[in-house]
Amino acid sequence: MDKEKLMESARAVKQAAYAPYSNFPVGAALLLKDGTVISGVNVENVSLGATNCAERTAIFTAIANGYKKGDFQAIAVSGNTADFLPPCSICRQVLAEFCSPDMPVYLTNEKKDILELPLKELLPYAFTDLEM
Repeated sequence: MDKEKLMESARAVKQAAYAPYSNFPVGAALLLKDGTVISGVNVENVSLGATNCAERTAIFTAIANGYKKGDFQAIAVSGNTADFLPPCSICRQVLAEFCSPDMPVYLTNEKKDILELPLKELLPYAFTDLEM
């Protein structure tokens, strides 16, 4: 799947976001190595700390469906923003847990431009597996 199709999936799913407090819907489309695309949206809560971002929704759904660390090929993120919308820091760290540092992250803006970055550029000093 090319990045335009993956981004279109992220744009389309953001309509399903539950964002009554911020009115800021976000959609994510996660491409798995087997070609499956799993979507996610932000789901807000009046207790803002209980809110879940679109990127984590997609990753957690993939894990719940039996996918594992290393099964992730790319992610596209879409919001209604003039500039490119990067994942928050928590989402970046969750991406670092399950994805390769070189995995492409696609970001878009209201003009439908697409910026491609490897995950390691979004989170250059990620926490990694701990040796116990």
